[in-house]
Amino acid sequence: MKISDTVHIDAPVERVFAIFCDLETVTANLSGITSLEVLEGPAQLNTGTRWRETRMFAGQEATEEMWVTGFEQDASYTVDAESRGTHYQSVYRFVPSHGGTRVDYSFKATPVTFGARIMSVVGLLFRGVTKKALTADHHELKSICESTAR
Repeated sequence: MKISDTVHIDAPVERVFAIFCDLETVTANLSGITSLEVLEGPAQLNTGTRWRETRMFAGQEATEEMWVTGFEQDASYTVDAESRGTHYQSVYRFVPSHGGTRVDYSFKATPVTFGARIMSVVGLLFRGVTKKALTADHHELKSICESTAR
């Protein structure tokens, strides 16, 4: 499964990047995330930062462990996770655009076990729910970035 999204935020790249990378404020900033525990590294994302996140997904609580595998200050970061035989990867890119910031996001779920390959067909039914949750996260962060930019 692949999902991509783009959002324009009326705030400078440095501010947008800092807010998107701040794990300490995630539960206050994102209504879909109920708890977050940093396991390794700084709470301000960087390569090697690892955390456990619990969110509401399709009416159920889901907890996943995630880690940063790529990081370029004020430009991009990559987050990976593995769960139930599937590898997940999210890539964020931050680009100056029209006096603000364009955030390009891509999410990819790749089944790595036989069971996960079979279940990936069922997983396609959750594509819309997944995209809706990610879009909601991005728009909540957009509001925060724009309100703090003033």
